Amino acid sequence: MRHVARIAALAAALTATTAGAEQIGPADLSSLPAADVVVLGETHDNPEQHANQAAAVRALAPKALVFEMLTQGQAAKVTPGLRLDGVALGQALGWAESGWPDFAMYFPIFSAAPEAQIYGAALPRDEVRRSVTEGAAAVFGDAAGLYGLDTPLPAAELDQRIDDQREAHCNALPEHLLPGMVEAQRLRDAALARAARQALDETGGPVAVIAGNGHARTDWGLPAAFARVAQDARLISVGQIEGAATGAPPYDYWLVTGVAERDDPCAALTGG
Repeated sequence: MRHVARIAALAAALTATTAGAEQIGPADLSSLPAADVVVLGETHDNPEQHANQAAAVRALAPKALVFEMLTQGQAAKVTPGLRLDGVALGQALGWAESGWPDFAMYFPIFSAAPEAQIYGAALPRDEVRRSVTEGAAAVFGDAAGLYGLDTPLPAAELDQRIDDQREAHCNALPEHLLPGMVEAQRLRDAALARAARQALDETGGPVAVIAGNGHARTDWGLPAAFARVAQDARLISVGQIEGAATGAPPYDYWLVTGVAERDDPCAALTGG
């Protein structure tokens, strides 16, 4: 499944409330509070949101950049020379074959912090698929307990997350697959938290994390997993909501952007 197929449906799921969440504007991204890790959420195909991420990264001047979209192997290919050439970097990363939106939207984030060390948090697709049937803990390995993957989710949270997965996949998946999709999400959140922790340990921070809004949410995304393994570190999460928000979205800070032009993201899944 290509990543853009779920974008609009995922946005609709981000309506949970978080006490203390604060709305900000694009100008505020240049003066975020000091933190060891700053998670910058996105709707993957929205160019305005990527421009906001680049502005935030430029102001933060992080020592490390963690990308949801890159594997560790891809991250190792980001050399200083390639970071000056968006076309060459995209080709070296094999971005056009990855299923992610146009690399031209992401390249300014790389060039906004030219000295930052690059980390990849993406897992091999076979591992993600295996987590659907075997569970996140079995795939993550010995450190699963540190990230809470060996603990069953509370019933109410599991139900909400299953509902979110159902909506994110346009009500097109068989019901028996939905708990496994939650496990895959938990696996990805833990992998992002692990990469952020590694980046902080190795560089001293600050660390900027580029990830989808679903991973950026503070209640059960990467921030919750990170808090388990870095209790003394300060993390703030910034979400970006298209068009309008209901209640207080589940981030420390959030801002509203325009809605990206896109085809119906459910058409590929529902045959519409």
